[in-house]
Amino acid sequence: MKKQVNVAVLVSGGGTNLQALIDFEKAKKLKSGKIVKVISNKVGAYALERAKNAGIEGAVVEKKGKTQAEFEQGLIFELEKCSAEIIVLAGFMSILSKDFTDRYKDRIINVHPSLIPSFCGEGFYGLKVHEKALEYGVKVTGATVHFVNEIPDGGKIIMQKAVSIKGGDTPERLQKRVMEQAEWKILPLSLEKVCKELLKNKN
Repeated sequence: MKKQVNVAVLVSGGGTNLQALIDFEKAKKLKSGKIVKVISNKVGAYALERAKNAGIEGAVVEKKGKTQAEFEQGLIFELEKCSAEIIVLAGFMSILSKDFTDRYKDRIINVHPSLIPSFCGEGFYGLKVHEKALEYGVKVTGATVHFVNEIPDGGKIIMQKAVSIKGGDTPERLQKRVMEQAEWKILPLSLEKVCKELLKNKN
C-alpha cells in the first residue's frame, strides 16, 4: 500500500510558494505526499537554491529556443524520471498546452492570487492581479488553488481564502499580504488534500 504520492513542483522565480510547501513538509504536515523534484524553466531561478537547501533534486528545462512541444517533452522527461504523480505550479510563468494538461488531468494544481473568477485568465499574473483589484475598488481579494486545464485559471477550484483590502494598500503591499495570509496557507493544504484523495483512490 503506497503511503505517499510523488510531487514535482514547477517554478520560474524566487520560489516563495515552494518554500511554503517545503516548510509544510518539514513540519510533517504533508502526510500524503513527498516533494521529489523541483523543475525550473529558467536557469538561475532562486527556487532551485531553495530546493537544494532542502535536499530536493532540481532540474532546468528551458523554454527559450524551443517549440511548445519540445519544451513540454523536456518537462515530461523530467517528470517521468522522478515518477511524479502530482504537479504543483508555484509561480510557474509558462502556459501549458491542452496535450500536456490532458496527460495529467486532475494531477496539476496552481495557486492564483485572486478569488477566481475575479481577476484571472490570460494576462492576469503577478502584480497585475493586485493592480486590477485595487483599480476596481473591491473590498476583498484573496487566493485560489485550482486544478489546471488548457484554459488559464480555468480548472476546478480546490480551495480559496479571502483577504481584506485595506486603505492605503499598494499592489506590492497587497501582494505580500495575499501571499502570507492566503497563498502560503492554502497551497500546502490543497496539496495534502489532492495527494490524500489520490492515495485513497489507488489503495
